[in-house]
Amino acid sequence: MKYCTYCGAALDDKAVVCPRCFCATNTRPIYQKGSVRGALYCGPQFAAPVVNIPQPLQQIPYTQTPYTQTAYAQSPYGADRFGKEVVKVQGLYKRYSKKADWAVTDVSFTCREGEIVGLLGHNGAGKSTTLKCLEGMLPYERGEIKIAGYDIRKQPEAAKAQMGFVTDNHATFIKMTGVQYLNFMADVYEVPSGERMKRLKELDAIFQLGKPISNLISSYSHGMRQKICMMGSLIHRPKLWILDEPMTGLDPRTMRAVQDFMHRYVAEGNAIIFSSHALNTVAKLCDRVVLIRRGRQVNELDVKSIYASNPNFDFEEYFLRNEQAESEGK
Repeated sequence: MKYCTYCGAALDDKAVVCPRCFCATNTRPIYQKGSVRGALYCGPQFAAPVVNIPQPLQQIPYTQTPYTQTAYAQSPYGADRFGKEVVKVQGLYKRYSKKADWAVTDVSFTCREGEIVGLLGHNGAGKSTTLKCLEGMLPYERGEIKIAGYDIRKQPEAAKAQMGFVTDNHATFIKMTGVQYLNFMADVYEVPSGERMKRLKELDAIFQLGKPISNLISSYSHGMRQKICMMGSLIHRPKLWILDEPMTGLDPRTMRAVQDFMHRYVAEGNAIIFSSHALNTVAKLCDRVVLIRRGRQVNELDVKSIYASNPNFDFEEYFLRNEQAESEGK
Protein backbone atom coordinates (compact mmCIF):
# COMPACT_ATOMS: atom_id res chain seq x y z
CA MET A 1 0.00 0.00 0.00
CA LYS A 2 1.21 3.50 -0.85
CA TYR A 3 -0.29 6.95 -1.00
CA CYS A 4 -0.54 9.58 -3.71
CA THR A 5 1.97 12.32 -2.96
CA TYR A 6 -0.38 14.89 -4.49
CA CYS A 7 -3.85 14.20 -3.01
CA GLY A 8 -3.09 11.56 -0.34
CA ALA A 9 -5.36 8.83 -1.74
CA ALA A 10 -4.52 5.19 -0.87
CA LEU A 11 -3.05 3.33 -3.86
CA ASP A 12 -2.10 -0.18 -4.88
CA ASP A 13 1.68 -0.73 -4.80
CA LYS A 14 1.76 -1.14 -8.59
CA ALA A 15 -0.30 1.96 -9.39
CA VAL A 16 1.44 4.62 -11.46
CA VAL A 17 -1.51 7.02 -11.83
CA CYS A 18 -3.80 8.01 -8.96
CA PRO A 19 -7.43 7.03 -9.75
CA ARG A 20 -8.67 9.87 -7.54
CA CYS A 21 -6.86 12.91 -8.92
CA PHE A 22 -5.40 11.32 -12.09
CA CYS A 23 -1.89 12.53 -11.26
CA ALA A 24 1.33 10.55 -11.56
CA THR A 25 2.35 9.13 -8.21
CA ASN A 26 6.08 9.70 -8.55
CA THR A 27 6.37 12.89 -10.60
CA ARG A 28 4.61 16.17 -11.22
CA PRO A 29 0.80 16.17 -11.83
CA ILE A 30 -0.39 15.08 -15.27
CA TYR A 31 -3.71 15.53 -16.98
CA GLN A 32 -5.86 12.61 -18.12
CA LYS A 33 -8.36 13.02 -20.96
CA GLY A 34 -11.94 13.46 -19.90
CA SER A 35 -11.15 14.08 -16.26
CA VAL A 36 -12.86 17.10 -14.76
CA ARG A 37 -11.24 16.27 -11.42
CA GLY A 38 -7.86 16.11 -13.08
CA ALA A 39 -8.47 19.54 -14.57
CA LEU A 40 -9.36 20.87 -11.12
CA TYR A 41 -6.10 19.60 -9.66
CA CYS A 42 -3.77 20.37 -12.52
CA GLY A 43 -5.32 23.44 -14.07
CA PRO A 44 -6.66 24.22 -17.55
CA GLN A 45 -3.14 24.29 -19.03
CA PHE A 46 -3.13 20.47 -18.93
CA ALA A 47 -6.40 20.13 -20.86
CA ALA A 48 -6.58 17.82 -23.86
CA PRO A 49 -7.92 19.44 -27.04
CA VAL A 50 -10.99 17.21 -27.11
CA VAL A 51 -12.11 18.29 -23.64
CA ASN A 52 -14.03 21.54 -23.18
CA ILE A 53 -12.01 23.26 -20.44
CA PRO A 54 -12.60 26.99 -19.73
CA GLN A 55 -10.06 29.78 -19.81
CA PRO A 56 -7.68 30.26 -16.87
CA LEU A 57 -9.72 31.30 -13.84
CA GLN A 58 -8.28 34.77 -13.54
CA GLN A 59 -9.47 35.63 -17.05
CA ILE A 60 -13.11 34.67 -16.54
CA PRO A 61 -15.26 37.83 -16.35
CA TYR A 62 -17.90 38.24 -13.68
CA THR A 63 -21.18 38.44 -15.60
CA GLN A 64 -23.86 37.99 -12.94
CA THR A 65 -26.29 40.89 -12.54
CA PRO A 66 -25.28 43.08 -9.57
CA TYR A 67 -27.64 43.13 -6.62
CA THR A 68 -30.24 45.88 -6.49
CA GLN A 69 -32.94 46.53 -3.90
CA THR A 70 -35.57 46.36 -6.65
CA ALA A 71 -34.41 42.96 -7.93
CA TYR A 72 -34.31 41.60 -4.38
CA ALA A 73 -37.79 42.89 -3.56
CA GLN A 74 -39.21 41.34 -6.73
CA SER A 75 -37.69 37.92 -6.07
CA PRO A 76 -39.89 35.18 -4.55
CA TYR A 77 -37.92 35.50 -1.30
CA GLY A 78 -37.37 39.26 -1.19
CA ALA A 79 -38.90 41.90 1.06
CA ASP A 80 -41.46 40.33 3.44
CA ARG A 81 -41.99 37.19 1.38
CA PHE A 82 -39.70 34.89 3.34
CA GLY A 83 -40.02 31.16 2.84
CA LYS A 84 -40.05 28.25 5.22
CA GLU A 85 -37.92 27.97 8.33
CA VAL A 86 -34.31 26.90 7.72
CA VAL A 87 -32.89 27.42 11.23
CA LYS A 88 -34.57 27.05 14.59
CA VAL A 89 -32.64 27.67 17.81
CA GLN A 90 -34.74 27.24 20.94
CA GLY A 91 -33.58 27.77 24.55
CA LEU A 92 -29.87 27.27 23.88
CA TYR A 93 -27.58 26.94 26.93
CA LYS A 94 -23.84 26.34 26.69
CA ARG A 95 -20.93 26.40 29.14
CA TYR A 96 -17.39 25.10 28.79
CA SER A 97 -17.14 23.32 32.15
CA LYS A 98 -19.41 22.43 35.05
CA LYS A 99 -17.85 25.11 37.25
CA ALA A 100 -17.80 27.82 34.59
CA ASP A 101 -20.45 30.47 34.06
CA TRP A 102 -22.86 30.02 31.21
CA ALA A 103 -21.31 31.20 27.92
CA VAL A 104 -24.77 31.23 26.30
CA THR A 105 -28.03 31.49 28.22
CA ASP A 106 -31.51 30.91 26.77
CA VAL A 107 -30.84 32.09 23.20
CA SER A 108 -33.70 31.55 20.75
CA PHE A 109 -34.15 32.71 17.15
CA THR A 110 -35.07 31.52 13.68
CA CYS A 111 -33.90 32.15 10.12
CA ARG A 112 -36.04 31.54 7.04
CA GLU A 113 -35.51 31.15 3.32
CA GLY A 114 -34.57 34.47 1.78
CA GLU A 115 -33.51 35.98 5.10
CA ILE A 116 -30.23 37.32 6.47
CA VAL A 117 -30.01 37.28 10.27
CA GLY A 118 -27.15 38.93 12.14
CA LEU A 119 -25.79 38.18 15.61
CA LEU A 120 -24.50 41.34 17.21
CA GLY A 121 -22.65 41.82 20.48
CA HIS A 122 -19.41 42.86 22.16
CA ASN A 123 -16.30 40.68 22.34
CA GLY A 124 -17.06 37.63 24.46
CA ALA A 125 -20.83 38.12 24.23
CA GLY A 126 -21.38 34.56 23.01
CA LYS A 127 -21.80 35.07 19.26
CA SER A 128 -19.11 32.62 18.14
CA THR A 129 -20.17 30.07 20.75
CA THR A 130 -23.74 30.24 19.47
CA LEU A 131 -22.62 29.76 15.88
CA LYS A 132 -20.35 26.83 16.74
CA CYS A 133 -23.21 25.12 18.58
CA LEU A 134 -25.41 25.79 15.58
CA GLU A 135 -22.84 24.24 13.25
CA GLY A 136 -22.30 21.20 15.47
CA MET A 137 -18.71 21.97 16.47
CA LEU A 138 -19.60 22.35 20.16
CA PRO A 139 -21.95 20.25 22.30
CA TYR A 140 -24.45 22.15 24.39
CA GLU A 141 -26.19 21.42 27.68
CA ARG A 142 -29.78 22.40 26.93
CA GLY A 143 -31.94 23.53 24.07
CA GLU A 144 -32.81 22.51 20.53
CA ILE A 145 -31.18 23.33 17.19
CA LYS A 146 -32.69 22.31 13.86
CA ILE A 147 -31.23 22.93 10.39
CA ALA A 148 -33.70 22.50 7.51
CA GLY A 149 -35.74 20.25 9.79
CA TYR A 150 -32.79 18.11 10.95
CA ASP A 151 -31.84 18.03 14.63
CA ILE A 152 -28.12 18.81 14.93
CA ARG A 153 -27.79 16.31 17.80
CA LYS A 154 -29.89 13.43 16.46
CA GLN A 155 -29.13 13.84 12.72
CA PRO A 156 -25.75 15.60 12.62
CA GLU A 157 -24.65 14.44 9.17
CA ALA A 158 -27.93 15.37 7.49
CA ALA A 159 -27.97 18.76 9.26
CA LYS A 160 -24.35 19.59 8.41
CA ALA A 161 -24.90 18.68 4.77
CA GLN A 162 -27.32 21.62 4.61
CA MET A 163 -24.80 24.25 5.72
CA GLY A 164 -21.50 25.91 4.96
CA PHE A 165 -19.49 27.48 7.81
CA VAL A 166 -16.77 30.12 7.75
CA THR A 167 -15.02 30.30 11.14
CA ASP A 168 -13.52 33.41 12.65
CA ASN A 169 -9.98 31.97 12.43
CA HIS A 170 -10.29 30.91 8.74
CA ALA A 171 -9.01 27.39 9.44
CA THR A 172 -7.88 25.42 6.36
CA PHE A 173 -5.34 22.74 5.42
CA ILE A 174 -2.38 24.99 4.69
CA LYS A 175 -0.29 22.24 3.05
CA MET A 176 -2.84 22.01 0.25
CA THR A 177 -3.07 24.32 -2.71
CA GLY A 178 -6.23 26.38 -3.05
CA VAL A 179 -7.55 24.11 -5.80
CA GLN A 180 -6.75 20.98 -3.78
CA TYR A 181 -8.64 22.39 -0.81
CA LEU A 182 -11.71 23.21 -2.90
CA ASN A 183 -11.63 19.76 -4.45
CA PHE A 184 -11.31 18.22 -0.99
CA MET A 185 -14.37 20.15 0.19
CA ALA A 186 -16.24 19.04 -2.92
CA ASP A 187 -15.32 15.43 -2.06
CA VAL A 188 -16.60 15.84 1.50
CA TYR A 189 -19.96 17.14 0.31
CA GLU A 190 -20.10 14.74 -2.66
CA VAL A 191 -20.34 17.41 -5.34
CA PRO A 192 -20.62 15.70 -8.76
CA SER A 193 -17.42 15.90 -10.78
CA GLY A 194 -19.24 17.48 -13.70
CA GLU A 195 -20.32 20.41 -11.51
CA ARG A 196 -17.00 21.25 -9.88
CA MET A 197 -15.34 23.33 -12.55
CA LYS A 198 -18.54 25.31 -13.12
CA ARG A 199 -18.86 26.12 -9.43
CA LEU A 200 -15.17 26.90 -9.11
CA LYS A 201 -15.47 29.41 -11.96
CA GLU A 202 -18.49 31.07 -10.35
CA LEU A 203 -16.78 31.38 -6.97
CA ASP A 204 -13.52 32.70 -8.37
CA ALA A 205 -15.47 35.30 -10.34
CA ILE A 206 -16.81 36.59 -7.02
CA PHE A 207 -13.73 36.32 -4.81
CA GLN A 208 -11.09 36.99 -7.50
CA LEU A 209 -8.39 34.77 -6.02
CA GLY A 210 -6.83 34.38 -9.49
CA LYS A 211 -3.48 32.67 -10.08
CA PRO A 212 -2.69 32.07 -6.36
CA ILE A 213 -5.47 29.47 -6.34
CA SER A 214 -2.78 27.03 -7.55
CA ASN A 215 -0.37 27.98 -4.74
CA LEU A 216 -0.07 26.47 -1.28
CA ILE A 217 -2.48 28.01 1.22
CA SER A 218 0.46 28.45 3.61
CA SER A 219 1.68 31.22 1.28
CA TYR A 220 -1.66 33.09 1.41
CA SER A 221 -2.22 36.39 3.16
CA HIS A 222 -4.92 36.72 5.83
CA GLY A 223 -7.42 38.04 3.31
CA MET A 224 -6.65 35.31 0.78
CA ARG A 225 -7.23 32.63 3.42
CA GLN A 226 -10.56 34.24 4.18
CA LYS A 227 -11.46 34.04 0.50
CA ILE A 228 -10.53 30.38 0.11
CA CYS A 229 -12.49 29.52 3.28
CA MET A 230 -15.58 31.21 1.86
CA MET A 231 -15.16 29.44 -1.47
CA GLY A 232 -14.81 26.07 0.25
CA SER A 233 -17.91 26.66 2.36
CA LEU A 234 -19.98 27.40 -0.75
CA ILE A 235 -18.74 24.71 -3.15
CA HIS A 236 -21.76 22.48 -2.35
CA ARG A 237 -24.28 25.36 -2.49
CA PRO A 238 -25.61 24.92 1.05
CA LYS A 239 -29.10 25.88 2.11
CA LEU A 240 -27.63 27.76 5.09
CA TRP A 241 -24.44 29.85 5.00
CA ILE A 242 -22.96 30.65 8.43
CA LEU A 243 -20.25 33.27 8.76
CA ASP A 244 -18.33 34.41 11.83
CA GLU A 245 -16.88 37.90 11.25
CA PRO A 246 -16.94 37.41 7.47
CA MET A 247 -15.57 40.78 6.34
CA THR A 248 -12.39 40.72 8.44
CA GLY A 249 -9.32 40.93 6.22
CA LEU A 250 -11.18 41.51 2.96
CA ASP A 251 -10.30 44.42 0.69
CA PRO A 252 -13.11 46.91 -0.12
CA ARG A 253 -13.75 45.52 -3.61
CA THR A 254 -14.11 41.95 -2.34
CA MET A 255 -16.19 43.14 0.62
CA ARG A 256 -18.69 44.76 -1.74
CA ALA A 257 -18.73 41.67 -3.98
CA VAL A 258 -19.43 39.44 -0.97
CA GLN A 259 -22.24 41.71 0.23
CA ASP A 260 -23.86 41.66 -3.21
CA PHE A 261 -23.45 37.90 -3.39
CA MET A 262 -25.11 37.45 0.02
CA HIS A 263 -28.24 39.20 -1.22
CA ARG A 264 -28.32 37.18 -4.42
CA TYR A 265 -27.78 33.97 -2.45
CA VAL A 266 -30.79 34.46 -0.18
CA ALA A 267 -32.88 35.66 -3.13
CA GLU A 268 -32.45 32.13 -4.51
CA GLY A 269 -34.19 30.71 -1.43
CA ASN A 270 -31.21 30.17 0.87
CA ALA A 271 -30.57 31.62 4.34
CA ILE A 272 -27.58 33.36 5.95
CA ILE A 273 -26.60 33.85 9.58
CA PHE A 274 -23.52 35.89 10.41
CA SER A 275 -21.89 37.72 13.29
CA SER A 276 -20.04 40.99 13.01
CA HIS A 277 -18.69 43.99 14.88
CA ALA A 278 -19.25 46.22 11.84
CA LEU A 279 -22.53 47.90 12.77
CA ASN A 280 -22.98 49.61 9.42
CA THR A 281 -22.51 46.30 7.61
CA VAL A 282 -25.08 44.62 9.86
CA ALA A 283 -27.58 47.42 9.31
CA LYS A 284 -27.05 47.31 5.55
CA LEU A 285 -27.25 43.54 5.08
CA CYS A 286 -29.58 42.12 7.70
CA ASP A 287 -33.31 41.65 7.74
CA ARG A 288 -33.23 40.92 11.46
CA VAL A 289 -30.60 41.32 14.17
CA VAL A 290 -30.32 39.30 17.39
CA LEU A 291 -28.55 41.28 20.12
CA ILE A 292 -26.51 39.17 22.56
CA ARG A 293 -24.94 40.57 25.71
CA ARG A 294 -22.96 38.51 28.23
CA GLY A 295 -24.34 35.32 26.74
CA ARG A 296 -27.96 36.42 26.93
CA GLN A 297 -30.29 37.41 24.13
CA VAL A 298 -31.46 40.90 25.06
CA ASN A 299 -33.36 41.97 21.95
CA GLU A 300 -34.33 41.09 18.40
CA LEU A 301 -34.71 43.89 15.87
CA ASP A 302 -36.52 43.89 12.53
CA VAL A 303 -34.03 46.10 10.70
CA LYS A 304 -36.08 46.58 7.54
CA SER A 305 -39.17 47.66 9.50
CA ILE A 306 -37.15 50.05 11.63
CA TYR A 307 -35.64 51.83 8.62
CA ALA A 308 -39.00 51.86 6.85
CA SER A 309 -40.56 53.76 9.75
CA ASN A 310 -37.48 55.86 10.56
CA PRO A 311 -34.97 56.29 7.70
CA ASN A 312 -32.67 58.31 10.01
CA PHE A 313 -32.41 55.60 12.66
CA ASP A 314 -28.82 55.41 13.89
CA PHE A 315 -28.05 51.74 14.47
CA GLU A 316 -24.62 52.44 15.92
CA GLU A 317 -26.00 54.98 18.40
CA TYR A 318 -28.72 52.54 19.48
CA PHE A 319 -26.19 49.79 20.12
CA LEU A 320 -23.72 51.99 22.00
CA ARG A 321 -26.47 53.55 24.12
CA ASN A 322 -27.70 50.13 25.19
CA GLU A 323 -24.17 48.95 25.94
CA GLN A 324 -23.61 52.01 28.13
CA ALA A 325 -26.89 51.43 29.97
CA GLU A 326 -25.87 47.85 30.66
CA SER A 327 -22.45 48.87 31.98
CA GLU A 328 -24.09 51.40 34.29
CA GLY A 329 -26.50 48.76 35.58
CA LYS A 330 -29.64 50.40 34.22
